[in-house]
Amino acid sequence: MSTVNDKVKSGGAPEDTPKVSNFLRQIIESDLALGTYAQRNWAGSPGDAAHQAKGTFDPAKIRTRFPPEPNGYLHVGHAKSICLNFGLARDYGGVCHMRFDDTNPEKEDTEYVNSILDAVKWLGFNWEAHGTSHLYQASDYFDFMYRAAEFLIQAGLAYVDEQSADDMRSNRGDFNTPGKDSPFRSRTSAENLNRFREMRDGKLADGAAVLRAKIDMASPNINMRDPAIYRIRRATHHNTGDTWCIYPMYTFAHPIEDALEQITHSICTLEFEDQRPFYDWLMARLSESHAMPDGLQLAALLAHPSPKQYEFARLNLTYVITSKRKLAQLVTEGKVKGWDDPRMPTIVGLRRRGYTPESLQLFAERIGVTKSDSWIDYSTLEGCLRDDLDPKSARAMAVLDPIQLTITNWDELMGAGSLDDCHAPVHPHHPEMGQRHFKIGKSLWIERTDYEETPPKGFFRLYPGNKVRLKYGHVIECTGAKKDAHGNLTEVLAQLIPDTKSGTPGSDSVKVKGVITWVSQADALLAEVRLYDRLFTEAHPDAGGKDFLSSLNPDSLKLIQAYVEPSLASSQPDAKFQFERHGYFVADRIDYTGNKPVFNRCTGLKDTWSK
Repeated sequence: MSTVNDKVKSGGAPEDTPKVSNFLRQIIESDLALGTYAQRNWAGSPGDAAHQAKGTFDPAKIRTRFPPEPNGYLHVGHAKSICLNFGLARDYGGVCHMRFDDTNPEKEDTEYVNSILDAVKWLGFNWEAHGTSHLYQASDYFDFMYRAAEFLIQAGLAYVDEQSADDMRSNRGDFNTPGKDSPFRSRTSAENLNRFREMRDGKLADGAAVLRAKIDMASPNINMRDPAIYRIRRATHHNTGDTWCIYPMYTFAHPIEDALEQITHSICTLEFEDQRPFYDWLMARLSESHAMPDGLQLAALLAHPSPKQYEFARLNLTYVITSKRKLAQLVTEGKVKGWDDPRMPTIVGLRRRGYTPESLQLFAERIGVTKSDSWIDYSTLEGCLRDDLDPKSARAMAVLDPIQLTITNWDELMGAGSLDDCHAPVHPHHPEMGQRHFKIGKSLWIERTDYEETPPKGFFRLYPGNKVRLKYGHVIECTGAKKDAHGNLTEVLAQLIPDTKSGTPGSDSVKVKGVITWVSQADALLAEVRLYDRLFTEAHPDAGGKDFLSSLNPDSLKLIQAYVEPSLASSQPDAKFQFERHGYFVADRIDYTGNKPVFNRCTGLKDTWSK
């Protein structure tokens, strides 16, 4: 399986790194050892049994699929599924199909289609293999799905039900009560076929009838009590327009899509576990021949062997909601500034926050795959980002809460109006990345918190009489500060200690315990810095049906005017940096321009929420 990134780079999980085993890998390895799918044919495109019979042996050892519905933007939970399905196909010599489950015309849009394709590519995967694009959409199979529905009707395995929605719900029963047969269940195949075609031809109103599979109304699994497989819905579809006024239900469409595409391992989240019996029932019925009442035989529609569905636990991440409805509410009510707001758990939001494909692949690898639900702490996600960014992010100094520092003896020692050259490595562990250069002079910007008139115990930065090193520069001694009439700090004063510049023979002549970052007023860049934090203050903001909006974090975004070192003048949108002392930041990919530097905080240098 080809990928955008041949290997996950620094901090990620390279393709040649041994993968941690899990139950899905064990299933796939067992199937490969047994040759379960070794005799499959592939005719070069999806199709029924007759189509695939014309093909040759499938060059893909396994086939998986990533099948989102294009009704919203993908989120971090989808990122796990993308990495899982595409990753398994890659690791076992298979192919992963990119498929849109677009069977619900009222909620789907090409905007979401395009955003999904972009997200998958950005994460490092694609759907090209063996010279073929494996990009599909369920709506391309509507003709076959209709044919499959008629097949079930002719085999006596489906019927048109015209009960009201309330009666249908009431007669379905519950976990303690078996369902009751519909009065329409005993119709002949011919009657059902005629009525179904009337549904197709628009002769029945929306909601007037549904097509149901005829299975067992007394089944202990309520999903097997004659589930609906087609409904009437007059709605323009983004792909098929107004061709259809009936649409297949997801539980009917999904197995058929898998079968037509010759999927071997259909991997879903746990909420579909109760639907697996119907998945298997449908696959068995459509891949076998049936005798009709008139004595004729219905030839099998689908090829053997059938795909199998397997379920894993979905991602539950603290301090995050992943409900599309609730995420949409955040956007429409203006609680965030769009689907790509860096506080959103959407892939476009994470990308704008500064997350990398490698960090999300690493996250998916670390949290693993299980059959049981559990909660992953948000700090795990942030930790993966740090681990990826630390070895490859350029360093820079930035002052986020600036106060002026004046070196009062600068003119005397260095010359009035003079500036001194300083330099620092772009990365402390990668000398090949080069040096960054900046000036030091009489007037600097430092962090306001670096000065205390009466220092607490353990404070080693600026206070009257204390010496500190200006990082990559000179040692200075604090002589005091100026305040305004209200007692607010306006300026910190210090004197330079001669012959103590970093990198010179005298740099170690004065021992200090404190080192502070700074930028020079002579060459610093003014920048907008957006300090993003977690969107919610509670680990489980919507647990128990509570109003998730009540736990919105009022401090999830702070906009500040900061000063950054001049090396950032040549930054490009989406470039990542470690601002020394402060954490990891990214040049905003939307708003950043050369005239308006904008940096978003990706994450801090360490987890502070657990403290």
